[in-house]
Amino acid sequence: MRNLACFLLLLIFSFQSSAQKIFGTVYNDKGELLPYSSITIKGTTSGASANNRARFSIPTGAGTFTIVCQHIGYTTSEKQVSVKATDEELIFVLTEQKLVMKEIVIKSTDEDPAYAIIREAIKKREIYGKEVSAFTCDLYTKDMIKLRRLPKRILGRKVPEDSRQEMRLDTSGQGIIYLSESVSTIASQQPDKFKLEVKSSRVSGSDGFGFTFPTFISFYQNNVTVFTERLNPRGFISPIADGAINFYKFKFLGSFWENGKEVNSIRVTPRRNYEPLFAGIINITEGDWRIHSTDLFLTKKAQLEIIDTLHINQFFVPVSKDAWQIKNQLLHFSFNQFGIDAVANFVNVYSDYNIHPRFDKKYFNNVIVKYDTGVNKKSKAYWDTIRPMPLEKEEVQDYLVKDSLYEIEKDSILSRKSIDSLRKQQGGVKLYEVFYSGINRTHYSSTNQFRWGITPIWRKLEYNSVEGLVTNIEGYYNRFLRSSKTNLSIQPTLRYGFSNGHLNGWVDVSLRTRDLDTDSRLRRHAWNFSGGSRVTQFNRESPITPLVNSISTLLSGDNLMKIYENVFASAGYTKRFESGLRIGINALYEDRKPLDNTTNFTLFKKDTVNLTPNYPFDKFSAESFSRHQAVLLSIDLSIKPGQKFIQYPNRKISIGSKIPTFALNYTRGLDGIFGSDVRFDKWRFTVFDDKNFKLAGLLKYKVGIGGFVNRSSVFIQDYQHFNGNRSIAASEYLNSFQLAPYYGNSTIATFYSIIHLEHHFNGFLTNKIPIFNRLNWNLVAGTNTFFVNQNNNYSEAFVGLENILKVFRVDFVAAAQNGKPGIVGIRIGTGGLIGASIKRSSTSGASTGANAMSF
Repeated sequence: MRNLACFLLLLIFSFQSSAQKIFGTVYNDKGELLPYSSITIKGTTSGASANNRARFSIPTGAGTFTIVCQHIGYTTSEKQVSVKATDEELIFVLTEQKLVMKEIVIKSTDEDPAYAIIREAIKKREIYGKEVSAFTCDLYTKDMIKLRRLPKRILGRKVPEDSRQEMRLDTSGQGIIYLSESVSTIASQQPDKFKLEVKSSRVSGSDGFGFTFPTFISFYQNNVTVFTERLNPRGFISPIADGAINFYKFKFLGSFWENGKEVNSIRVTPRRNYEPLFAGIINITEGDWRIHSTDLFLTKKAQLEIIDTLHINQFFVPVSKDAWQIKNQLLHFSFNQFGIDAVANFVNVYSDYNIHPRFDKKYFNNVIVKYDTGVNKKSKAYWDTIRPMPLEKEEVQDYLVKDSLYEIEKDSILSRKSIDSLRKQQGGVKLYEVFYSGINRTHYSSTNQFRWGITPIWRKLEYNSVEGLVTNIEGYYNRFLRSSKTNLSIQPTLRYGFSNGHLNGWVDVSLRTRDLDTDSRLRRHAWNFSGGSRVTQFNRESPITPLVNSISTLLSGDNLMKIYENVFASAGYTKRFESGLRIGINALYEDRKPLDNTTNFTLFKKDTVNLTPNYPFDKFSAESFSRHQAVLLSIDLSIKPGQKFIQYPNRKISIGSKIPTFALNYTRGLDGIFGSDVRFDKWRFTVFDDKNFKLAGLLKYKVGIGGFVNRSSVFIQDYQHFNGNRSIAASEYLNSFQLAPYYGNSTIATFYSIIHLEHHFNGFLTNKIPIFNRLNWNLVAGTNTFFVNQNNNYSEAFVGLENILKVFRVDFVAAAQNGKPGIVGIRIGTGGLIGASIKRSSTSGASTGANAMSF
């Protein structure tokens, strides 16, 4: 009965009417709908936007109002209406704009009149971008993403039927998959202060918060960022940027008059394909040369990534006698890849500008976006009253169905019947799953819910010359401890080598707490405990992945990975502060035991001669490593000042900083404790960051210095190792040397320095090369260098292509070691739109070790 009551209440509320308003529809003189027309109450900055069905609605209250209706390409229309006790309807019929061509004496050498107008707009660009020193305004957003087709398979993998049902798609794979609205207040102050306070937010079928970006797309900037830099990290060149005439062709289409002001309509066309350029219409006012409105779009030929087309429609209105600001903004994009056909509309309506606000001294802080504590608690009646554009029929239906089902499911999710149903859906555990697909289970409970699972064994199979065929069985157990608001994670691992017959096992335990205390300052704590018996590379940064080592050993007899066995225990604690400061301390005990090769098997018998001893033979002798014990204490400090945050009612999320990260590590080897044989002190200081130069590309760098203060007793494992690579598979970028030996330059010197630089051109230069520009393959280049002394140094330079199939990167590398040039090679890795997000995996037992930062 309670579920039925919830459903009926929602159904009743859906038919409630809102307060007094002016509503209506916009047509052209042919009777066709004009969607997303701009509606404004004359003399104010309040108004609305028509929806996709050209219907609009403006909450007004009683009074007499003049309503202004605008649509790019059509003559502006005004109507006066008196609102009393009931809502008033207006029908706008807009006639096609008649553009008037100015009388100009044309000479054979004359350029199009549009160029003179654009030059004037360019002169004013910076002035208008900063003419309002501070302002506040209200913002309404409505974001909708709709699937027009969802195939049964994507990249060969079947789309589960329960996924279709969860998205509430129809049988043809169509339907709205995301619908949200929000009401916010924007505050801005020159030169760079900004805050967005989200007062209310609604997401169909969810109690989430949605997202409220982008707030503004400004063509008064030379370089325009749309949504996110992932669409194009170079940004897009504004049609009125300082050098716009070198990038665009302009054509004067004519002018029209609006409110006593002449407006020039100009067609914008890129001079070249595969440049980050807009196309479409920009309207510039005569005399003061402001942007009146835009109707611009981007396509794949503008180096647009992820989506296929993006349409940007904007209207500007006066907010004072001498200043204009954006009134409406519509972003429409389409996506048609992998058989998925989707469209989206993101509508922003700005109103009630105040260009003389007063801000408290502490109003602008490190919180850029702040969600009100009751942001998602508003009723349907509230939204019907405040919404400046009516919902379309399918949107009304989407809210009604998904919200109703969500309330019913939320009410019943912890019921005994629901828990039993969820457990039954998971099915029983099957033995073959351990080997093939793995096991992932949730123990559903109203008081004791947790998740557990086992990684598929076949993914963790590996081969090396010490253990032979190796199998790793990894499990996990995750649970949220409500009493302490802590996330508990337990990860046990068993490792067995079939050749040497060694069974190793260890367990990692972590406790992570995120605090948002009464003063809304963010602090994160983490405790980490590990112990057992494991196999570890001599370089604990694990520069060689098990997959690479398995392939190289089996195919060519190159057993690159050098490992030792150790019984260990470690404990660590880290704390992160809102200031960007991170403090970590870790204690590690190891009983280190040498291991020898036990098999010489390779796929081709002739390659067995290539097998080398299981120790860093290129730097050390076999006698230099015997069984010993080590106790290490490590302290890490890092800080990234200037962090900015999004603050939700129950958490904060960092969105980064423009300032580099500074990191300091100090490690001491303690002798005499638990039989420890080591005694040394070493330090390391690093600075790293990314710097986006927009059109010129993205620079990534990492530089550092370090050395040993005390080196009384240092074993191989505790040397400063420089992450080398002798495989065709690229090692971790910005943290390794692609052609360097793994241990040939290891050192205990008192000082060394390191530089990693790589520049991602992101289409710069390659966009002018046929085929490359169509495929969106991008140039990357850089250098990796370390210097210890005249007899111990290394430098390499590389140039390559990335974003190959959106995933791969191929580099040609030339290097010199210890002053001797002539080393060259090819390295293949991941890089580009998708590839840059693929993290190098090093989770197997052979690559497990103490956490530390290396080069």
